[in-house]
Amino acid sequence: QVQLVESGGGLVQAGGSLRLSCAASGRTFSSSYAMAWFRQAPGKERMFVAATSWSGGSVYYAHYADSVKGRFAISRDNAKNSVYLRMNSLKPEDTAVYYCAASAGAAAVSKFEEYDYWGQGTQVTVSA
Repeated sequence: QVQLVESGGGLVQAGGSLRLSCAASGRTFSSSYAMAWFRQAPGKERMFVAATSWSGGSVYYAHYADSVKGRFAISRDNAKNSVYLRMNSLKPEDTAVYYCAASAGAAAVSKFEEYDYWGQGTQVTVSA
């Protein structure tokens, strides 16, 4: 089992920044896991935001939804079993609950069905 705990959400004005953190724990978790952020706004489906996937050795790829490219940056610290999402130039439409997810072997990192473990979510609210 893997447990994920998010933190860092809050209320911010449009144009502002936030940094989300996700700490993973559990005997089976490893640095080879794909880690991702999804978000879900009220009344809408859970949507892919960003992911980091292991390519082998010390190489990791970053993947982004088109809506956040150039504004958000995903990173990970394997020594801390953590993944981060830096969010800049926030817009009101970024308002959602943000979820951290982990997968031992995601073939398609943007598909929520590929992820085995989920955090409880953290609320991000961007005011106009």
